[in-house]
Amino acid sequence: MFATPECATAEELLKARLAQNLGPISGLAIVANAKGIFAKQGLDISVSNFTSGKQCLDTVLGGGADIATTAEAPVTAAAMAQQPIAFVAGMEYSDLKTMTAASAGIKTKADLRGKRIAFTAGTGSEVYTSVLLKAAGLTSKDVTLVNLRPQEMLPAMAAGSIDAFDTWEPHVANAKKALGEGATPLETKGLYSETFNIVVTQSYLAANPAIVSKFLASLIEAEGWLKAHPDEAIDVIAAATGMKRDELAAIWPDYVYRVRLDDRLLATLKTHATWRLETGNHPPGATMPDFSKVLVTAPLKAVDPARVTLEARP
Repeated sequence: MFATPECATAEELLKARLAQNLGPISGLAIVANAKGIFAKQGLDISVSNFTSGKQCLDTVLGGGADIATTAEAPVTAAAMAQQPIAFVAGMEYSDLKTMTAASAGIKTKADLRGKRIAFTAGTGSEVYTSVLLKAAGLTSKDVTLVNLRPQEMLPAMAAGSIDAFDTWEPHVANAKKALGEGATPLETKGLYSETFNIVVTQSYLAANPAIVSKFLASLIEAEGWLKAHPDEAIDVIAAATGMKRDELAAIWPDYVYRVRLDDRLLATLKTHATWRLETGNHPPGATMPDFSKVLVTAPLKAVDPARVTLEARP
């Protein structure tokens, strides 16, 4: 581990800018910040919050931040566009979900036919929607797809302009609370798990290997603390995200927190890239990315080699 003397002054801390999706999916980063773990590891992390991992990665690629929390969808988009990104660790995964308007009468996946379904383009929500329609025996031509940001979905459903939306928590739980009997979740458990990950640019990693390693060490320490103190972790994350504690507690088991680079992550990236190639959702001339150039194992191996268990060829 990268310990820093407790007498270190603020001037001695290494500075970095984190673009963070402000939701429980970023729980480890939230805990590391709130519990002073970043500072303990020798880091001064300034945080900018966003509502999607795509915005986070775009901010890093645009030079507005150094480190992004992001899902696999923006990663494969960037890789296919030959952006010089470095995927240094996964830190969480959880199922995406579908909330429906009770008035739409959607009881099964097949009932989505002819409905207006909101999704968020460029995120895992878009791929989940594709997987969901396939599972229902439908195509995009059988429904009306509406591209909305996650925070726009509840107001749209409340206004009656969509019949269902596909996204991540806590937006689904928020809709249930706000709409009550007017909102009905659709059973899709296990259909699609979105990963949440840490990505930097290759040039940033080359210039700042110590910062990246200390950042990963901080997340690992936060993971240990979170698992040892789940009740307090719920308090911390609920406060940071503006959620009510009991609402986060109700969906807490949905979030699987672990810092790692493993074959499940690689498989998710390859599945996602295959979807892009099959649907044409990629830059002209794009091919399957060489993920051995995208997944960078050295920083995590330097901190905890047991967390790197990639056996398949990237």
